[in-house]
Amino acid sequence: MSISGVFGKTNLSKLDLAIEFPQEVYAGSRVPVKITMHNRRRFLPAFLIGLNAERISALLPFTPNKGASSIYTSVTFHERGLHIIEDPHMYSVFPFNFFTRFKKFHRTYTITVLPRLKACDLAALYRRERKSKGEKTSEKIGYDSDVVSIREYVRGDPIKYIHWKATAKTGKLKTKEHSSLSYQPVIIEFDKVLIRDIEERISCIAYTIVQLLKNNVPVGLKIDGHLYPPDVTGVHKLNMLRELAVYERGG
Repeated sequence: MSISGVFGKTNLSKLDLAIEFPQEVYAGSRVPVKITMHNRRRFLPAFLIGLNAERISALLPFTPNKGASSIYTSVTFHERGLHIIEDPHMYSVFPFNFFTRFKKFHRTYTITVLPRLKACDLAALYRRERKSKGEKTSEKIGYDSDVVSIREYVRGDPIKYIHWKATAKTGKLKTKEHSSLSYQPVIIEFDKVLIRDIEERISCIAYTIVQLLKNNVPVGLKIDGHLYPPDVTGVHKLNMLRELAVYERGG
């Protein structure tokens, strides 16, 4: 048994841990979490290392010496707002399951859980308003209007925009580039959205922001006296959704 205890303690030595969350974590949705174990030992691999961090748990069967191993697990946060995960710990029952040894990491992970997305008619209302004000074609590249050029395929390009004739001629994947429709910007005023239930209102506004940005419509948000001017960037989207996430939550 003493040998088992020595091996168990050694199995946890010189190990480090990393936990990575996606950039967008929405309330009520299962999201992947990446767990990475780093083994700093020169000679000994690590066997059967478990991880517990509140609602997250995982088991890494093998991590080579002077190497790393990763595993994905999933987690669901049911409420929007700031969630804190503190002091994750590893444990080992190797080699004979006689003892369980633990190693704690004094770290804090803060996750901003974005509002639950709830489909509503608000997006359709703003789309109708945008069309009534008119659209025009811009010189920016997008996926909305006329073909302006053909270029090399880049990972992430929609499959439907592959130019198959050019691909067949060159033997390399080619993508059609379109001119982008320049839409009238939209500003959503939180207090003017007539949904009494706050959680439902937040979910509807978040859904509307995501849907309009998918259609390349510049969206802004006015909330608590603060104005986010209309834009279409990913950073802008996250800033607005995070503002909604912590609304009346002390964030």
